[in-house]
Amino acid sequence: MHDLWFLNSKCALPEAASQEMAELGLERWLETAHADEETGGPSLADFARQLTEDSLGQTLLEAIFGNSPFLTSVILKDPAFFRRLIESGPDAALKKILGDPGQKPPDHPDDDALARYLRITKRRIALTVAVADITGVWTLQQVTQALSDFADGALRLTAAHVLNEAGKQGTLPLKYPDDPERESGFIIIAMGKLGAGELNYSSDIDLIVLFDPDRIETDEPGNLQNRFVRLTKKLVRLIDERTQDGYVFRTDLRLRPDPGVTPVALPVAGAETYYESLGQNWERAAMIKARPVAGDIKAGEAFLKRLTPFIWRKNLDFAAIQDIQSIKRQIHAHRGGAKITVGGHNVKLGSGGIREIEFFAQTQQLIWGGRLAGLRSPVTCETLGALAEAGHCTKDTAQDLIRAYEFLRRLEHRLQMINDEQTQVLPEEPREIEKIGMFMGFSGFEDFAVELTGHLTTVQKHYSDLFIEAPTLAGSANDGDDGPANLVFTGTDPDPETLATLRTLGFDNPGTVDTSVRGWHHGRVRATRSKRAREILTELMPVLLKAIGRTPSPDVAFLRFDGFLSRLPAGVQLFSMFQANPHLLDLVTEIMGKAPRLADHLSNRLAILDSVLTQGFFDAPPAKRALVEELKGLLARTEHFEQKLDISRRWNADRRFQVGVQCLRGTLQPGDASLAFSNIAEAAVAGLFPAIEEEFAIKHGRIAGTDPEHGSLAVLALGKLGSREITAAADLDLVFVYSTPGDQATSAILSDGDKPLDAQHYYNRLSQRLINGLTALTSEGLLYEVDMRLRPSGAKGPIATSLKGFEQYHAQSAWTWERLALTRARVILGPPELRQRLNSTISSILRSPRDPDALLRDVADMRARLDAGRHTDCLWALKHLRGGLVDIEFIAQYLTLKHARAHPDLLGLGTRATLVALIEGGLLASDDGQTLINTLNLWQGLQGLLALTIEGEVTVEREEDISKALREDLVRVAGGAPNQAADFEQLRETIANRADKVYALFRDLIEIPAAQLPPPET
Repeated sequence: MHDLWFLNSKCALPEAASQEMAELGLERWLETAHADEETGGPSLADFARQLTEDSLGQTLLEAIFGNSPFLTSVILKDPAFFRRLIESGPDAALKKILGDPGQKPPDHPDDDALARYLRITKRRIALTVAVADITGVWTLQQVTQALSDFADGALRLTAAHVLNEAGKQGTLPLKYPDDPERESGFIIIAMGKLGAGELNYSSDIDLIVLFDPDRIETDEPGNLQNRFVRLTKKLVRLIDERTQDGYVFRTDLRLRPDPGVTPVALPVAGAETYYESLGQNWERAAMIKARPVAGDIKAGEAFLKRLTPFIWRKNLDFAAIQDIQSIKRQIHAHRGGAKITVGGHNVKLGSGGIREIEFFAQTQQLIWGGRLAGLRSPVTCETLGALAEAGHCTKDTAQDLIRAYEFLRRLEHRLQMINDEQTQVLPEEPREIEKIGMFMGFSGFEDFAVELTGHLTTVQKHYSDLFIEAPTLAGSANDGDDGPANLVFTGTDPDPETLATLRTLGFDNPGTVDTSVRGWHHGRVRATRSKRAREILTELMPVLLKAIGRTPSPDVAFLRFDGFLSRLPAGVQLFSMFQANPHLLDLVTEIMGKAPRLADHLSNRLAILDSVLTQGFFDAPPAKRALVEELKGLLARTEHFEQKLDISRRWNADRRFQVGVQCLRGTLQPGDASLAFSNIAEAAVAGLFPAIEEEFAIKHGRIAGTDPEHGSLAVLALGKLGSREITAAADLDLVFVYSTPGDQATSAILSDGDKPLDAQHYYNRLSQRLINGLTALTSEGLLYEVDMRLRPSGAKGPIATSLKGFEQYHAQSAWTWERLALTRARVILGPPELRQRLNSTISSILRSPRDPDALLRDVADMRARLDAGRHTDCLWALKHLRGGLVDIEFIAQYLTLKHARAHPDLLGLGTRATLVALIEGGLLASDDGQTLINTLNLWQGLQGLLALTIEGEVTVEREEDISKALREDLVRVAGGAPNQAADFEQLRETIANRADKVYALFRDLIEIPAAQLPPPET
């Protein structure tokens, strides 16, 4: 056979990685050529045989067939073209294929014909480029330029076609129907590798599509947006859609301004406004490679010229340089720490890869290119040379990076040639890696691995030295871990190593995190719409994400932080505060991750962070009297009642937030926290009631003879508030009791207002107003939920009860369970005389004689009924678990009722103090009492933390909500040292053992004795 002019004996053709594939390919090649003689000419079979028998020809065929199933299929689909390619050489073949890229194929094809023409042409370009690359007759620049030239031509052809069709249909006027792109206002800008003329073998093409209304003459300017969107979608479909003939290019439009919320085609004015106000430095870097490739080229060039001040800044402030440096720091893990491997390594995004070379060039272009026009080339290797010439890197560094770039791009092409896949990832298995090495021309695995790691290591070193003085932004995901930990949120595609880092940090849905962070950088929330806010946020991002990752549920914490961020009117002040006070960022993320109630308050009251930074925030909470005076002082400064409601809520939430944070941080003991929460609740009631009473009196006046300062209504606290044991999640059990002058009949007394009411209706409505004042949902939320079921006659009784009625009910009608509840009753508001009388009444009720057997039987029966309705086997349901809080409270209340007549000192105490008094009075064995006290302390501590950290009641099914970090906090609250994995299991064992002991005491004191009683007399 005649010599193949573009091949010679010096060509280093790769060996077949699979001899079996090579032999099968040769066999099928000969069969296909023989079968296609009629269409390919009578000499095709002879050509195929001669090429196979030629030593160089056979080596070339084996290099293709033995390494690339994709190229094999292309040759077998189009053997006649392959013959022309071999006979004329890649240069001539390329010239013939491209021709004049701006010309349409013959006969003005319809969509289907154009799509088929482009796909067949793309297939031939792919084969031509591959042969030129494999044989080494083209340089890397020739390979990438050929691919780019074809993409340009395909886009121009398709743009002309869709514009021509729109003109014929009358949907878009064309100034030049014979040249539809000219002055059409339809702008197609290539970004990335296509923009730079560096397209890779199986690449996406990144496009930004714009339209310029000023260049379009139309009577319907309002419809232009929709028309160009449809035009763009049609263009993309013709290029991108996969048919039986393949595809042309995968097309990506996500480099346009804020792609998550903008249409696929944008007006130029809107794009310019975006870049001027919200454009990020990574978008400046991307715009370095921007180039108009199709449509109205002059309009595209004019647009990019107007963006010159955005891309190339002659003067950069320090913050801008920091942000540019952060692009680099986001890409790299940390200096000298990122691993370089062969198996599974990503030659584009991995350490030492193509992306690092590109960013080495682009970050310096952004800094110096505004003053040095010679650094503005979109071509990577040209830029590296220019940087060396300008003294911004050494010539050796530039040469090292250029050699590595050329090697890695060739390797990238070989990976993509195998199956026409957009991949840059090496296989994991050594044998598969060896095949790639052979396709690259290496003899075996070792030679290839040495060459590859040499380039990767060199790139990594030079890249690590870039901005070496700047603090690292990414760093290790876990302190002390030397593995790579990228946190890259530039560009449009999620970075695989970043997603892996996010998983390492503890996020189960890293894609959600990635999407949200990109939204922050695009200014989709008000807090990040200023350039300075985004720059600070970029610096904070690794610290922020690590802090969130340490919370019990990182994904939930992140969503809460995202919601928190979305409510902020601005971000610079807060982000700067975080920068200056890293411990504050830790606290905020801890709150977001662990304490939903605190998180909601913080999201609505950002100003509370200022108080966190004050010196006294972590001091012991004030006493009740000081809290009451503080709230009354705030309320006194306002005139309108609605404002008083809002102020009381803000004050209450701020004070509860302070106590909650101290609980979360472990600076406040559980018992002290319960007392603090109770004091805040009492102060809220005491502070708000005078304002409510005054507002009520405007219409209804006052009852004659009542105390003008204190009125004649008392508020009785029961339940947790009565015993001063409420948690962050508790509601208020309240009873309202009033007295009339001389205890007259309520119907005989009227108020003195414009709309007088008798005493019963007066105090019922006043009590309801106080309930409304506590529970009404205003713009500042509510104060507390109020439970009135413990009032005389329960839900059927009046809201407020006269003192006389209260006495009669408890003397004649009250159930034992109501007497038990009354052991925790405490008057928290009311005139002194009424308070004294009510306390005496309660003491008299509790000290009245009672049948001990009936009491015991009733208490046991009540506990059994309660357990039947609320039984749980969950260790963390500490209230209703057998041996839990309810059992301890039942024991304390039962013994109080049993012994109150002889031991009045038991009355008016909280649960813990009651148990102490029972021990001191010899009414409870010391060991048993101490067991109950110690367990009560444990239960209240754990319950208080769970109330802050988990919304709703914990069940067996929700035990998985108790994350690792929360488990450590629970161990800490329980008095352990959360340093070992076994601690949490030990805590579970402790809870189970303590519960068993308490339940055994309950059985010994109540359940078993009750069961031994004779049946009650009927």
